[in-house]
Amino acid sequence: MTSASLRGHLLVAIPVLGLLLFFGYPLVVIGLRSFDGDQGVTLANYARLWTDPGIPRAAWHSLLMGGATTALAVLAGLVIATTLHRSRVPGKALIRGTLLLPMLAPSMMQGLGLIFLLGRNGLIHRLTGVPTDIYGFTGLLFANTCYALPLAVIVISASLTRTDQRYYDAAESMGASAWRQFVDITLPQATFGLLSAAFIVFTVTITDFGNAIVVGGDYRVLATEIYDQVQGQQDFGMGATIGLVLLLPTVLSAYLERMASRRGSSGSEHALPFEPQRHRGRDVALSIATVTILLPLVATIATVVFASFARLWPYHLDLTLAHYRTDLTDGYTPIVTSLKVSIVVALLGTLLLFMLAMGVRRLPAMLARAVYVLATLPAAVPGMVVGIAYVLAFNSGPLSPWLYGGLSILVLSNFYHYHAQGFLTVATGLRAVPTSLEDAAACLGGGMLHEVRDVVLPFAAPALVSVFFFLFTQSMVTLSAVIFLVTPELGMASVSVMQLDENGFVSQAAAYSTCIVAVVATALFLMRLLANRIGIHYQQRRQQHVA
Repeated sequence: MTSASLRGHLLVAIPVLGLLLFFGYPLVVIGLRSFDGDQGVTLANYARLWTDPGIPRAAWHSLLMGGATTALAVLAGLVIATTLHRSRVPGKALIRGTLLLPMLAPSMMQGLGLIFLLGRNGLIHRLTGVPTDIYGFTGLLFANTCYALPLAVIVISASLTRTDQRYYDAAESMGASAWRQFVDITLPQATFGLLSAAFIVFTVTITDFGNAIVVGGDYRVLATEIYDQVQGQQDFGMGATIGLVLLLPTVLSAYLERMASRRGSSGSEHALPFEPQRHRGRDVALSIATVTILLPLVATIATVVFASFARLWPYHLDLTLAHYRTDLTDGYTPIVTSLKVSIVVALLGTLLLFMLAMGVRRLPAMLARAVYVLATLPAAVPGMVVGIAYVLAFNSGPLSPWLYGGLSILVLSNFYHYHAQGFLTVATGLRAVPTSLEDAAACLGGGMLHEVRDVVLPFAAPALVSVFFFLFTQSMVTLSAVIFLVTPELGMASVSVMQLDENGFVSQAAAYSTCIVAVVATALFLMRLLANRIGIHYQQRRQQHVA
């Protein structure tokens, strides 16, 4: 075994052990529990999937909602990504800031905004007298699209940035119009990004719980069925069974995305970045389309913020701070708890993902592929399935005293819920590290620490910072992965919003959501300042390496 291979084994040992213990083992437990019944091992739970008319209907609703949301979000995401990377539209920083809003808020904030605007007694009805009813398929589709749109834009944008400028120069010299360039160059180059975005949006939508519980109404989906079985009826066996059913379409989606990625274009490391030229007709059309797409997103979140200060929405709109005096017994403690959990998830998760991605690069090809599959497998597991699996696996046994009912289980569930996305980001960032510099560092005998500090980090630092932000924000606003793990003594901010809404305190739920957005935005701003300092430092060192 070579020294590089040995270092690879050592680096991946701890992350892989964590994956097996805190991801693989709970999945095995939830699979076994689905066959557990009063008479021992039984298929009774699976038989109920067909005899209970509500479950097949919810499954069809989930698939229909996932497909419709994916189509809308990917199409809208392509428009906005084209505006950001293929036009000279002004105000791109404002567009990016607007897209950040849904990522700073709990998933159910879009649903609350729709209720305030288009509910049966919403603002639009009060102002116009037109009957409005946002509950059901239409409202849930709108809320899910707003929530998933930023993810689609991020993935599609990544594919658009890899297109070589020289393709467009050649097309221009041959007299191709802007539309022909878009159809013949941009779309083929973005195919993998579009498929990846579709996979992410579909997975997020079919497993979403927050918006479904707020505006779904009688339109039942599998996520709400799982919640009712576990939380309402305490039937963990049936909850586990429906969770495995929910796992099937996301696994299939992940498989199709994986197959497409093998044929995707990775671009050339010598590609010239695309510089869009001014085109008045194109820029005006994209500006109008982008504003049309983003305006409802801003309107829903802005309405929630305003409603949190309104005395009695929508009857008395004079401003007050009364709704910020929450009726929850623990006040704003859940926000502090979420901050603690999110910081630990971001720090520990970034370190473990970096170790794993570094180690995979040094493993033999066959072993590296096996570890890669294991590392990306969590992408196909819905958050609610992770939550149920953790309850079943860790509410008793040797690890229970250290995990269940404490911060540790919340940290682990959040990290492994988003493990795949973080790993793929770090692995992509490490591809920017020149192998020649790594080989030179190894030949000089500087040791792994020197190699990481002097060679790897100057190139991989942007990806690590992105992963840190991603893990932090998702842990602050997630609901599905922690809904079954909170206790009366240990609450999470997003769960508190749901509890307030369920109890009829919608204005206080709006206030709590606004507080979460403010806290996450402030934390991200402070971390961004620190990241800029780190980025400048490593950028200087990277330039020295290149020189």
